[in-house]
Amino acid sequence: MADTIENFMVWLSTPHQAMLEIAHDIGYRHIVMDIEHGLFDLEATDRIVALGKALGMKMHAKVLGPEAIPIQQALDMGCDSVIIPHIGDLEHARRVTLSAKYPPLGNRSFSGTRPARYNVVSPDYYERENANTRCYPMVESAAALRDIEAILALPTVDGVFVGPSDLSLDSGRGAYRNTDEDKADIRRIAAAAKAAGKPWIMPAWTRAERTHAAELGASLLVVADEFGSIMSGLMDAAR
Repeated sequence: MADTIENFMVWLSTPHQAMLEIAHDIGYRHIVMDIEHGLFDLEATDRIVALGKALGMKMHAKVLGPEAIPIQQALDMGCDSVIIPHIGDLEHARRVTLSAKYPPLGNRSFSGTRPARYNVVSPDYYERENANTRCYPMVESAAALRDIEAILALPTVDGVFVGPSDLSLDSGRGAYRNTDEDKADIRRIAAAAKAAGKPWIMPAWTRAERTHAAELGASLLVVADEFGSIMSGLMDAAR
């Protein structure tokens, strides 16, 4: 249950090395890099992944999109997981998540970069890499929610990451407000993850959201983001 700082995640929108170090010193151990909406180029992403890994943190990349190249690039840099946005129905999830796993499980291609220690790998490397890295398709569309049980059953899927704002929009409810309908969606996702024996993750910006998600068994919760933390700090200083 995600109710301690070790299970809380910090959201970065830029390759902010100081924020990562401060988060580590406070006790956070999980970083989400929002490559999709943030300001990450490849070189900067590589540096911040290396720093996070050196500090013993888990680095999670919300990749640019549901395509092979951004998924593979994040894993080749050594990210512990890929969070894949814009997933649709079961067949779309099946096709996209193949890129996160080496054959015979998927179709990820080999790169002799950080995970391989820039060297020739042993025969069991591919199986270990498949086991040690995580593939989290996002549930942020009505189609993904409809197929949630089948998506979680895919062997290339290690769990799911909930995108409540886009899920509410795509479901025709407008802005996410943590309504009863929003909570019902989250309960369904949580139940499907529990039945599959796989984790689920979501942003929980308020204490009410955090409590509800923790009660439903969320494994990790995003509780702070870079821009919001800077804004809160500046506003507090001006009071």
